[in-house]
Amino acid sequence: MDAATLETHMSVLFFYGQHVLKVRKPVSYGFADFRDVERRRADCRREVQLNRRLSPDVYVGTARMIFQGRTAEHAVLMRRLPSTRSLASIVASGIDPLPELARVADVLARFHSRAVRSPAISASTTPAAIWQRWQATEEALGRFVGTLVDARDYRRLVILAQRFVRGWGHLFLRRIASGAVCDGHGDLQAADVFCLPDGPRLLDCLEFDDTLRYGDVLADAAFLVQDLERVGAPGAARAFIEAYRRSSGTEQPEPLLHFYVAFRAHVRLLVECLRFEQDLGEPADPPTVLAQALSHLEAAIPRLVLVGGLPGSGKSTLASWVGEELGAAVLSTDRVRTTKGTRSAGPLPFGTGRYTFRRRLGVYRQMLAEAEDLLRDASSVVLDATWSNAAFRRLAMATARSTAATVVELECRTGPDERTRRILGRGRSGESDATLAIAEALAATSDPWPTAHVVDTSRSVDEAGRGVLAVLHAGTPAHDAPGAAP
Repeated sequence: MDAATLETHMSVLFFYGQHVLKVRKPVSYGFADFRDVERRRADCRREVQLNRRLSPDVYVGTARMIFQGRTAEHAVLMRRLPSTRSLASIVASGIDPLPELARVADVLARFHSRAVRSPAISASTTPAAIWQRWQATEEALGRFVGTLVDARDYRRLVILAQRFVRGWGHLFLRRIASGAVCDGHGDLQAADVFCLPDGPRLLDCLEFDDTLRYGDVLADAAFLVQDLERVGAPGAARAFIEAYRRSSGTEQPEPLLHFYVAFRAHVRLLVECLRFEQDLGEPADPPTVLAQALSHLEAAIPRLVLVGGLPGSGKSTLASWVGEELGAAVLSTDRVRTTKGTRSAGPLPFGTGRYTFRRRLGVYRQMLAEAEDLLRDASSVVLDATWSNAAFRRLAMATARSTAATVVELECRTGPDERTRRILGRGRSGESDATLAIAEALAATSDPWPTAHVVDTSRSVDEAGRGVLAVLHAGTPAHDAPGAAP
């Protein structure tokens, strides 16, 4: 193999023959200080010790670089691995990475199962500790915001991160209680994973600060998810996390995965800015990484989607479509009535029987109570109801505020002839038993819904759905929503 060098923002690697020498730069970034030669020597020893957990045959030991009879520098001595077998190279080459991803996931899951755990390690993932780590990265990024990093988007990123940590802090505590926090890898990137015939080697764990390596096993896996997405392989990222779930045999909550991918992207954003600043000869792309972090944080915050409209407007069909799009539970007032055994035996005038205000209020309250339980687990919920009464919508807003959820309001509309055709066509085969008379009464008494996004449901559900995609993936924080006050 030919000699070569590779420079990163923290190290210089010298490739020669069958070996690699890795030398730390005498730099300080706040989160790591290598200006002192003794610190660099200690860091070399620590890197070898920790990386032998996953790749004992790669990390040969430490070495001294001698100049004029004196130790000029300390280095990590490694076995050189074929560059074509890095996971990054495999993904870029177009070779099917799925078999290798499954092997990597299995190695990582087994590593996590035997990794060190302790109360001190667990304390690294309390909500306060997570937020402290976020703020440390935020402080280091401060000088780049407004130049390399768009100030407005970054501000939104910070707000969303704070909302998640504050609103769903109990999820972090639940993971601690389940034993999901350990001394992990801390910096798993596709370029540092090598897929060899006798199995993967996972290199270059984070060694300069033990506390940055401590974390949820899902956070460790999320680093590789983030990196695979960053290099343009979202399918590989999804395949990897699904393989990790199978290998670990444990539940890995989707909202927490989104948060931790964003958390890792936030760190990567700092790295991209440092790379740009040092002009290392390879393109750095802070805007793409910032967009990635925002996308995952927006997905992490659960949504409370109100899908309303008159009977026959297609709201139930659209609610099902939205539920599939978001991977959300779909609850409906019709189902609550059926479950409660309050479906009427025959046509009833609006305002009597199950259509009294009191009975309708009870149904909405039960549906919102079920929604609140789901939202507290950071699961998005779609609520299928007419939402014709403003008081019921205010109750929904109160539920969203109490759970820090994002609210999306969709009002389905179609022509009266189409509504009539649909009502008559379904007869009494479904959960809804709203008659034409009830539909007309609701149309006459419905309160205005100015905060809703109007959806034309005279078209196919796919056409109507495409029109609300941007609304679904944005939404409004409940405390900022117009008309949200109780």
